[in-house]
Amino acid sequence: MSDPATSLDRLHDLVLPPTVPWWPPAPGWYVVFGLALAAAAVLAWRAWKRWQADGYRREALRELKAAADAPAIAELLRRTALAFAPRPVVAAKTGTAWADWVAAQSNEAMTAQVRELLAVGIYAGSAAERDVRALADYAARWIASHRSQSPSTRQVH
Repeated sequence: MSDPATSLDRLHDLVLPPTVPWWPPAPGWYVVFGLALAAAAVLAWRAWKRWQADGYRREALRELKAAADAPAIAELLRRTALAFAPRPVVAAKTGTAWADWVAAQSNEAMTAQVRELLAVGIYAGSAAERDVRALADYAARWIASHRSQSPSTRQVH
């Protein structure tokens, strides 16, 4: 066996196929991209509508910075409530009924000091600076986080 060419010498390296390109993607990826684009468009539209619907909150918070006394803050709270609740519901509330309704629209508990100032204190004349500050702080939190009534739960009398 003096044959210099053995079977191992005649072997060649494996020929690998070319790598799979990233582009163009398979047809299924076009469907995934389309669904993702549609979902992003729907989410953007909903965020835009929510931003527009909360415009009264941004405006009320801007006006609250300029309000200096309890009657101005109480008026701002009432105008803010009129932006999302039916007029007959808001306009009919006065005194403690108004303070109770405002407290019911928020997750945050209303302190007795703020409740008293909102119910009758705004008619009694000038309130202490700390009382007005407490009312302004509560009003800011209420404006930013009150629960808007959906059209199906609104009660019109």
